[in-house]
Amino acid sequence: MTDHAPDPAMLAKAETLTDALPYMQRYAGKTFVVKYGGHAMGDARLARNFAEDIVLLKAVGINPVVVHGGGPQIGAMLERVGVESKFVDGLRVTTKETAEIAEMVLSGAINKELVSWIEQAGGSAIGISGKDGGFVKATKLRRTERDPDSNIERIIDLGYVGEPKKVDRTVVDMISAAGMIPVIAPIGVGEDGATYNINADTMAGAVASALRAARLFLLTDVPGVLDKQGELLTDLDPTKIQALVDEGTISGGMIPKLETCVKAVQEGVDAAVVLDGRIPHAMLLEIFTSKGAGTLVKDDFHSVE
Repeated sequence: MTDHAPDPAMLAKAETLTDALPYMQRYAGKTFVVKYGGHAMGDARLARNFAEDIVLLKAVGINPVVVHGGGPQIGAMLERVGVESKFVDGLRVTTKETAEIAEMVLSGAINKELVSWIEQAGGSAIGISGKDGGFVKATKLRRTERDPDSNIERIIDLGYVGEPKKVDRTVVDMISAAGMIPVIAPIGVGEDGATYNINADTMAGAVASALRAARLFLLTDVPGVLDKQGELLTDLDPTKIQALVDEGTISGGMIPKLETCVKAVQEGVDAAVVLDGRIPHAMLLEIFTSKGAGTLVKDDFHSVE
């Protein structure tokens, strides 16, 4: 007699979908801003997985907005053309020539490759930078350092490195409303028309704040924020983050990432998440399961949907 019972593996898939249903209903119509960068950008399999995740979000009624980085690719191009890179506090000192090369790499090769991955996954995407449609007005980033001998603070000139001053969401709203996915290169334009290279995390945070996003995702090369025993800290707020910084648990490059998260949630983003972009479909696990997959940051006094 033929067994007509359904395949247990297929049943498990069906149960996974029904488990995700409440989250799909909760986030339908919401905006998620995703900063894509790190190791995942150089791995074709991870890039394909990422594109599939973004297309899936759009298909279930969420409006994903992608902001990408590209530091290593800019460095490789500068090396290829014989331009030496100089860094101060992790930020590239950007001459006018370097800014032009950064724009070429970010708005050109990287942006269009990511658009292509999304299109191959069945989505429709448009690549833009902050210079398009008056999207992001930038101002020169100011950094200071204290002279150890005189104890006097001096200004460090980083050249054409900027930070968002004003974000006009109009162009992004138009793209999303047309059923397409915005893919944003972290380039802005100054009041004087100058081109500014903007840190991708900072750009994503500013875009998320302007869009009043439900989530800001920062994809990184680590599982999230770890305690001193190496265990994942799943929930943080600004007060806890400051305490962890003070005691040295949070250090290095994680500090500016969390500063971006805190600024975003204090400016109206429901929550921000730091998670490992190297894990296939980590973003879906974070969004559509109760356990999540990274470190969730929310404001002290705001509930999170």
